[in-house]
Amino acid sequence: MPLALYALTIGAFGIGVTEFVIMGLLMQVSADFGVSLPTAGVLISGYALGVMVGAPLMTVWTARWPRKATLLALMAVFTLGNLACALAPNYATLLAARVLTSFAHGTFFGVGSVVATQLVAPQQRASAIAIMFTGLTVANVLGVPFGTWLGQMQGWRATFWAVAIVGIAAMAVIAALVPRDAGKPELSDWRSDLRALMRPAVLLGLLATVLGFGGVFVVFTYIAPLLTQISGFADAAVSPILLVFGGGLVIGNLLGGKFADRHLGPTLLGSLLALAIVMGLMSFVVHSQVLTVIFVGLLGAAAFATVPPLQMWVLEKASGAGQSLASSFNIGAFNLGNALGAWLGGMTIDHGLGLTALPWVGALMPLAALATAWIGLRSGKPGTRRSAALEA
Repeated sequence: MPLALYALTIGAFGIGVTEFVIMGLLMQVSADFGVSLPTAGVLISGYALGVMVGAPLMTVWTARWPRKATLLALMAVFTLGNLACALAPNYATLLAARVLTSFAHGTFFGVGSVVATQLVAPQQRASAIAIMFTGLTVANVLGVPFGTWLGQMQGWRATFWAVAIVGIAAMAVIAALVPRDAGKPELSDWRSDLRALMRPAVLLGLLATVLGFGGVFVVFTYIAPLLTQISGFADAAVSPILLVFGGGLVIGNLLGGKFADRHLGPTLLGSLLALAIVMGLMSFVVHSQVLTVIFVGLLGAAAFATVPPLQMWVLEKASGAGQSLASSFNIGAFNLGNALGAWLGGMTIDHGLGLTALPWVGALMPLAALATAWIGLRSGKPGTRRSAALEA
């Protein structure tokens, strides 16, 4: 794999830390600004909705830019947004800064996914996407636990200062390693891009992404109170358990990429089914500390095993026009799922079902994603080699 691919991984690492670290700091932010836990959870859903809105806008705006320049500009927005988070004087300003930061997210991963697939041989494209997304998984293995610990020790603002430094480092690495001519802009306008996006198979892929990751965030948004208030862990144990979750992300992501390179359709269906099973069983083990830790790791593995096949599916179905836009929309779909999951988790708590209901409520969403993906795979045009491979 070329070094330029790992430069994208470093940028993904910084974005992953800023997206996920807030889960471990939710109680600190809630106490500091005097807002309820569900209100603090809007920092997660607000970021996710910002990705959903920002991804197509930023992708269209930068469509004719060289892709390296686009990636550098997006990392600059990311860095400035995290500096604004660190300096936020109140909750509203922090929320606005999070939304600003989120505008870099979708297009970075969307454009980065296209660049990654163009840096490798055709049979390695899903693995290339998985390696770039390894930045997200390593962020959860190292960045999120460290950021959570730093926020608990030095205050949550220190975490955002640290993430801003990561953003500056990512800009330097991308500038040094990504080739200037890696992936030229598509020779298409936004109208043809939208026509590609409106293909039924692409839309079904986006819907499967929303539903699949929505279930994950029903649980993960409130992972800290679930661990401390239900499983009985001390606050200091949250960071090490998030490390287990991150380890699962790494394993699931790489396995998902490897299997998707060989059998895209079966990998997609199998990963969604595994995610639903893990979350359904998790409802029964949250009172056992040992089993809870094991299932937190399994949740991470099952969640990110879905990422390479979902992203690769959308890229393939949008081939010929609008790959950058479709890819960015799929990243937005992941984050729309995050927002939907955070909202559904908050509604579950507010309506009296309690934290213990979160896993089984969340499991319903990947089951719906599984049905959506199955319909999408079965509706592929017969007679094409890829459709036949997907249905094998």
